[in-house]
Amino acid sequence: MTAVHSERRIAVVGGGWAGLSAAVHAVQAGATVSLYEMAPQLGGRARSTAQDSRWLDNGQHILIGAYRETLALMSTVGVDVPQALYRVPLVLAYPDGRELALPPGPPMPAFLRGVASCRGWRWSERLSLLAHAGRWMVSGFRCDASMNVATLCAGLPRPVREMLIDPLCVAALNTPAHEASAQVFLRVLKDALFSGPGSADLLLPRRPLDALLPGPAADWLARHGAVVHLRSRVQTLERDGSTWRVGADRFDGVVLACPALEAARLVKPIAPEWAALAATLRFEPIVTVFVRSEGARLRAPMMALVESASHPAQFVFDHGALGGEAGLFVCVVSGAARWVELGLEACAQATLEQLGAAFPTGTWPQPPRLVTVVAEKRATFRCTPGLTRPAGRIATGLVAAADYVDGPYPATLEGAVRSGTAAVRDLLAG
Repeated sequence: MTAVHSERRIAVVGGGWAGLSAAVHAVQAGATVSLYEMAPQLGGRARSTAQDSRWLDNGQHILIGAYRETLALMSTVGVDVPQALYRVPLVLAYPDGRELALPPGPPMPAFLRGVASCRGWRWSERLSLLAHAGRWMVSGFRCDASMNVATLCAGLPRPVREMLIDPLCVAALNTPAHEASAQVFLRVLKDALFSGPGSADLLLPRRPLDALLPGPAADWLARHGAVVHLRSRVQTLERDGSTWRVGADRFDGVVLACPALEAARLVKPIAPEWAALAATLRFEPIVTVFVRSEGARLRAPMMALVESASHPAQFVFDHGALGGEAGLFVCVVSGAARWVELGLEACAQATLEQLGAAFPTGTWPQPPRLVTVVAEKRATFRCTPGLTRPAGRIATGLVAAADYVDGPYPATLEGAVRSGTAAVRDLLAG
């Protein structure tokens, strides 16, 4: 964005990844920016917190090579991306030896080679996946908007669904396959697996989430004249002629980058239909279970797990292998509504039992023991078929930026960052 809006005063309400993206891009465009965040820290639902003398993330986030705007934003604010993220071609490795690994290189040959060499599938299962992928490509990765992922993939053999489709679906959409939008899932597959060399690469954080964007972005904004107000919940938002009042302050434009219910509260008197739609969104939790086992090391920094009625987690991360605390492991339970209802203690205990049962004898020199369990109860919106999401433009001079705003992506960091960029572009063009 070129600096042609030096007279514009922009308010950004919300300091998550969407709000930080909006604030940085508005500053780059020459606007004077004030950011309001009601929490005591930036980062929103992707943040770090201090617990027992260590920094722990509120969830283990995975980035991929296709997250180009997120990676560009991190670089803009001064993050050394190659040092901050462990990059490896996509690999889904299971404790029992099954493994799907995509080699480096152009996406189509890499996908063909990865499927052909998958450990754990018969040739008939590999050919079935390749045939389905071919049909998805011919269709332009489009399908009926009312279709769910389970229906889309019903013709695939069970081992393919269990080892690839189900974990990718719940990781990307945080919604179980039988409830998740097939159209959004296909868009994720298109961008991740077929949009260019390295697009499917896994990028696993080597640092706490605060060091990936919130902290560096706060420093960058301060150096460039923006003002960040923490512990500042905006109580009122009113149109005042051609400007907007955010509390007692006047602005030429406003980016609402706060949670859906908070945004609905603020805009209900201004745009009741937008507010009503935002208020109808349903959300899905993610539970993160932190465990310790001194002397343990997994054969890969990230390993997939088979979810079941008694085994909640889909992935486990070895922080020691990522340059973090040796012996610390992080288990992720996505689509965790049932386990939140059962209770976090039950979820943690079931995860410990799952780790003991899933891995070969000798993996854990000391039985894994619980460090802490964290629940982000409104982690993402439920990405269901035919879901109508609130538009980015609310009114003249008032736009929304959040991962729940209408767009092709599920609730991911990339979706949030892109929405912030789009919101500022729309605001300054109006």
